[in-house]
Amino acid sequence: MTQPGFWREVFDHLGAGVAVLDSSDRIIAVNPAAEELLGRTASAMSGQDFHVLLHRHVEDATLPQEPCRLLTALTRRLRARGADTLLSEDGHLIPVTWFSDPVTRNGEALGMIVLMSGDGTDREAAVSLAAHVTALEDLTDRLALAAEIATALAQTLDTEEALARLGRLLVPRLADWIAIDLRTDEGVRRLAVIGPESRDTERDAWQGPLPALDEHSRSSLVRVLRGGDPVLMGLGDIAQPPDSPLAAVQTGFLQAIGATSVLITPLGTVRRVTGALTLARTGAARPFDSAEVSLIGDIGRRVGLAIDNTLRFGRQRQIAEAMQRNLLASLPQPGRLRLAARYQPAPAGSQVGGDWYDAFLLRDGATALVIGDVVGHDLAAAAGMAQLHGMLRALAWDRTGPPSAIVDRLDQAVPVITNVPLATVILARLEGSDEGPWQLRWTNAGHPPPLLVTPDGRAEFLEQGQGLLLGTGLSDVSRPDATVPLPPRATLLFYTDGLIEIPGTDLDIGLRRLRRHAAALACHALDDFCDQVLARMPPGTADDVALLAVRIPAVSE
Repeated sequence: MTQPGFWREVFDHLGAGVAVLDSSDRIIAVNPAAEELLGRTASAMSGQDFHVLLHRHVEDATLPQEPCRLLTALTRRLRARGADTLLSEDGHLIPVTWFSDPVTRNGEALGMIVLMSGDGTDREAAVSLAAHVTALEDLTDRLALAAEIATALAQTLDTEEALARLGRLLVPRLADWIAIDLRTDEGVRRLAVIGPESRDTERDAWQGPLPALDEHSRSSLVRVLRGGDPVLMGLGDIAQPPDSPLAAVQTGFLQAIGATSVLITPLGTVRRVTGALTLARTGAARPFDSAEVSLIGDIGRRVGLAIDNTLRFGRQRQIAEAMQRNLLASLPQPGRLRLAARYQPAPAGSQVGGDWYDAFLLRDGATALVIGDVVGHDLAAAAGMAQLHGMLRALAWDRTGPPSAIVDRLDQAVPVITNVPLATVILARLEGSDEGPWQLRWTNAGHPPPLLVTPDGRAEFLEQGQGLLLGTGLSDVSRPDATVPLPPRATLLFYTDGLIEIPGTDLDIGLRRLRRHAAALACHALDDFCDQVLARMPPGTADDVALLAVRIPAVSE
């Protein structure tokens, strides 16, 4: 019903005449009923000043400005009604009852709507037309609410955030309290109870697991959860003795909040009911009516589908995160070299990405260091990360050449063996002995540069060795290698872009912030260094973060 075609049908087939005016009171649209009433075509009226064109005496003189109620309503943008005469194309006066209403957006008047009925000056006709307009406005408000709910729920994949948004839209606009129950494999669970802010402390007592469905119960909530139609409840229904444990919980809840009118509607579709939405009002002067059943039923379908999507996403996210954590191997601690790593999943409501780190000993005694990121934020990205992780380990173990040669070979294999579209990676060899000296040899396939922090608090990004990211198909372009000496007690930090990318800011700002914080932490123990780097970088990223840090031994140790 919210599609443009629906409104076109309403406009064209409405029994009352409708004229839509712009901010200058010029006619921009009229419906067929207005054409018939005024004896003028839409094209002839389009662009004309409504008052000047239609509100004249037969002698073609405009009506006096001051006493004209219609002109006053148009000029002052008032909701008003009256009975008057308008001029037809052939010059005769037509008695009409009219109703004006401003069109606004965010408090700004965009124009006017004038509804007209050819019922003359009959007071009852004016009242009838006003009631008709009020009903249309009410319908518009309700449809707008349904559209707002659909938009709000589509903007998040986090269940708690979706319920919070729903609560802000429904309470107190449509109900004083709402409760959302979901059917799960474990039974029925009340996911949320939302009511007046002054009674927030009461909500937790009613949330959580509910008693099992009783197949013989005839209570309203049980019937809806089992796939029944929406149910309206008055004071008498609320006071009925419960016939099952689940019904007892519902009755206790409704009586505790002082419900006087209740509407319970299924969540989900006719074929698959996933739960129930209970809306309750506590004022006797505003009970739910049958006209609201259709609107709330539509809301229930939207809410059910949205919650189902968020829960499905949550399960997928848990699988991806578990896979990712299980694939992040434990770090070696060769000799006096110290390594530490952290993996921080994306915040709730965001999808898990393909970030990973790795470190392992090579056949020639060097330590391989890896940081990478598969493009994408879903289970496929996590699976692609697993494929690259294993392939790179095997290639690095099998070959003793420079990092660039190994990454070149990996790049050639990616489109043949995996479904990974694009990925970034740094492969480095850490070479040296406990007594030193140490050096880093690496190649960078499109990844943020490593950061070298010296014990005296200087921090430098290692921007050499930059090459194309994996998956471009340009395998004929050779990758460079770079080498840098590593001073004693220096810290080497590899990271993924989730650490430095903050929405709405330049990437250079994130890099400068990381360098500043890392330099200040140069003398901290390695584990504390990693924890503090994560804590000091501002929140706001929707991506996961992987860190790999290495501390070079001191010569005197």
